Amino acid sequence: MFKQKLQQKIQLRLSPQQIQFVRLLELPAIEMEDRVKQELEENPVLEEGSDFLSERSEADDPGDDENSYVEDSEVDLSLGDYMTEDDIPYYKLAEMHEREDRREDIPFSGGISLQDYLLEQLGLRNLSEREKKIGEYIVGNIDDNGYLRRSLTSITDDLIFKAGEEVSDADVQSVLTVIQDFDPAGTGARNLQECLLLQLEKKRQTSCTQLAITVVKDHFDAFAKKHFDKIRRGLNIDENEMRQILHEITALNPKPGNSMANISDTTVQIMPDFIVETNNDDLTLIMNQRGIPDMHISREYLNMVSDYAKNKANRTAEMREAIQFVKQKLESARWFIDSVKQRQETLQRTMQAIIMLQKDFFLTGDESRLHPMILKDVAKHTGYDISTISRVSNSKYVQTNFGIFPLKFFFSESTQNESGEEISTREVKQIMKEFIDLEDKHSPLTDDVLSAMLKEKGYIIARRTVAKYREQMGIPVARLRKVL
Repeated sequence: MFKQKLQQKIQLRLSPQQIQFVRLLELPAIEMEDRVKQELEENPVLEEGSDFLSERSEADDPGDDENSYVEDSEVDLSLGDYMTEDDIPYYKLAEMHEREDRREDIPFSGGISLQDYLLEQLGLRNLSEREKKIGEYIVGNIDDNGYLRRSLTSITDDLIFKAGEEVSDADVQSVLTVIQDFDPAGTGARNLQECLLLQLEKKRQTSCTQLAITVVKDHFDAFAKKHFDKIRRGLNIDENEMRQILHEITALNPKPGNSMANISDTTVQIMPDFIVETNNDDLTLIMNQRGIPDMHISREYLNMVSDYAKNKANRTAEMREAIQFVKQKLESARWFIDSVKQRQETLQRTMQAIIMLQKDFFLTGDESRLHPMILKDVAKHTGYDISTISRVSNSKYVQTNFGIFPLKFFFSESTQNESGEEISTREVKQIMKEFIDLEDKHSPLTDDVLSAMLKEKGYIIARRTVAKYREQMGIPVARLRKVL
C-alpha cells in the first residue's frame, strides 16, 4: 500500500563556484601559479592582463561605451541559466577528469630511480627467463627506502594468479637472495634488522664487524632499547669494545634506497604566500602576487555571443554548437576570475588577523612572545568559518625579517603558569628543549625531572603532559637519548 508522507529536511549544497573557490583556497602560492597558467592555457576565453572595460580612455566615443554596455548586458542575460545551476554541469566534470588524466601523463625528468638501477643489475646476472620475471616482480614491490614490505607468500600468490607463473616460496626466496646482493647494500630487506645485517655482511670482516653482526642478529631487541649493559654482559666485552660496535652499526644506512633518490624528489621549493615587513613598530603585509597576473574575459568572444543573439540569420546548427561551447567557457572564466579575487581577499583578511594576534612575535622574532592562538580565535576576528581558516593556514608560508614560517607555526594551545596567566604551549616546549639540549647525555633527564624543573620555572606541567610535548617535538625518552 502506498502512503504519502511529508518530511522536512535541511541540506547544504555547494554551487560549482563555491567548490572551485574552496579548492583554490587550499593551494599554496607555487601551486596557485601553476593553476592560473593551466587555466589560461585551457580556456581560450580567459586572457591575461587588466580588463579592457577599466582601461578605456576618456577620449573614447560615448556612443561606443553605451553600445558596449548593452552588448555586455545581453551577454549576461544569455548566461543566466548557467550562473544559477545548483549542481556541477556535466561539462565541468568532464573538464575535471581531462585535467586529471593530463596530469598523470606528464613525464618527469630526473636521475635513474632505485627500481631502474636494480633492474639494470638484474639484467647482468646469469638468470633464467623465469627467474628474471620473478626478480622484476620483486623489484617492483621494493619501496623508495629499499625495503620489500610484502611477504614472500603474497608475491608467490600474485605471480601464480596474476602473472600465470608456477612458482613456490622457495623460488621467490632464491631470487630475493640474489637481489639482496645488489647495490646499494641493504636493498631488498624486509625489516631494519635484516637491512643492517645485509650491510654488515658486505663489509670487510674484522673482529669488530663480526661482533656487530652478532649484536644485530642475536641482541637486536636489547640494542634497539639501548640496553647496552645487558649486551656487554651477554658478549663479555668491555665498554670500549661496546662503543666501537655502536659506531660500526650507527654508521650504516637504515634507508639504503634514499641514496638513489633524485634531488628533484627530495628538494621542496617554498614560495611564501605573504611577506611581513617590519619598520620600527609598524608591520606591513604584502601579498605575494608573483605568477598570478590580472585576468579578463576576451572581448572577441563576448562580441561573438552578442552578434549571435542579434543576428537571426546566423543561427545555423554549427554556429549554435560553437556558441554553446563559448558560453560554457565564458561561464568558467567568470567563475575562475571571481574565485581568484575571493581567494585573495580571504587570504589577506586571515593574515591580517594573525599579524594582529601575534604582533609581538612579528616585531621581535622571539618564539616565547607567541600568544596562545587557535583557529577559532582567527575565525572570530575575520568572520570566516573555522574550516576556511584551516584551509588558509594549510601549506601556506609567510616571510618575515626573522625567516620563513608556515602559518601553522603561529597556532598553539594555551596553558597556565604559576600566577594563572595564559601562556602558549610553544613557550613551554622551547624551555623543555633547552633543558634537553644542555642535559648530560650519559644521564639524560627523565620526564619526571623535566616536570620538576619546569615547576621551578613557574610552569605547572604534569609528567604525562611533558611526555606529550616531548613526543610532539620528536624527542625520544631518556633511555633512548643515553650515550656511552
